[in-house]
Amino acid sequence: MKIGDKVRFLSESGGGTVAGFQGKNIILVEDEDGFQIPTPINDVIVVQTDDYSTGKVVAPNVQKPTSMKSALSEIPDEEEEQEDDPAEKEITFRSPVEERKGGDQLSCYLAFVPIDIKNVTNTPFESYFINDSNYYVRYTYLSAEGKNWTLRSTKEVEPNTKEFIEQFSRAELNELEHVAIQVIAYKREKSFLLKPTMDTQFRIDSVKFYKLHTFQDNDFFEQPALLYTIVENDVVARPLVVDVNQLKNEMYQKVSLDHTSVAQKQSASAETYVRRYDDKKTNQKPFLTKRRGDEDVVVVDLHADELLDTMIGMDATDILRYQLKKFKDILAQYKDKKGQRVIFIHGKGEGVLRRSIINELNYRYKKYSYQDASFQEYGYGATQVTIH
Repeated sequence: MKIGDKVRFLSESGGGTVAGFQGKNIILVEDEDGFQIPTPINDVIVVQTDDYSTGKVVAPNVQKPTSMKSALSEIPDEEEEQEDDPAEKEITFRSPVEERKGGDQLSCYLAFVPIDIKNVTNTPFESYFINDSNYYVRYTYLSAEGKNWTLRSTKEVEPNTKEFIEQFSRAELNELEHVAIQVIAYKREKSFLLKPTMDTQFRIDSVKFYKLHTFQDNDFFEQPALLYTIVENDVVARPLVVDVNQLKNEMYQKVSLDHTSVAQKQSASAETYVRRYDDKKTNQKPFLTKRRGDEDVVVVDLHADELLDTMIGMDATDILRYQLKKFKDILAQYKDKKGQRVIFIHGKGEGVLRRSIINELNYRYKKYSYQDASFQEYGYGATQVTIH
């Protein structure tokens, strides 16, 4: 077969002229409209005429052997015949990858999706690897039992796609208590910026899989899912394994100051508030309570240990996102109650949550007024919002 030969397709009607070759097993067939169609070489046959429906097949010119010995000598060796069979050769043609704007920053996620979200206490789950970038990603997914690791899956994931890993039942959740993801990113047939190899470990809290609010709406699935960030915008996730009691003690500990300073009194007020607030709890770890005798003020504690039963497996971004969601939910709940005052307790810390709240108030809730809440009532780290 050579360029210029007229061929006919075997698996469908039509044909064309051989315009070129791609590798050893793909030919380019040019049809009457000038389009070149990549086609496996074993899916076409040469014909003698342009009429594909009536054309004769070119029969090979086989010379009749003169003896049995010569006939046997012309039978090809079985191994040689297998090597030359086009059907056994690997197809090397790949359609070009469509890249999206902003996709050169690597973002990958591990996702858990309940099969029946309406029956979350009994349903099995599916796990997926999400590649939200223009890179090909080769990942390995492992689980640990003590100090020993087991490989659960390893695959190459094409750009901007998700790959199914496995389906598992609730009985298998204990096997996923400690998992790790290793990632290598690259592009094919073009130059690219080198991304470092990544190795991220997660603590998967099996209790979360029994709670409906664990699974959130997302951009990758039509149904709610639990996402763990492996890398986002080239930043590798650093999951936090937090001792809730230790965190609370550190947040509420009394700062040692000069006994003559005014700050001493303010610190004492903060501790007084903590005791008073703890006394008002009527349910286990409520995130919202009302001040006694002052029903027009709503107090919302946004501390992570008040909102969440556990923070194992959640990184700082996950916690902040959940806190802001509660902040927005409360404002949506009271949006029609003009004059309502809401106290959001966010703590001092590094000020990340407070800055995020102020940013939301300045741009999303411009018509609401806000100010620092009373130091004597709520200590440092509280903001009062008034609904207008």
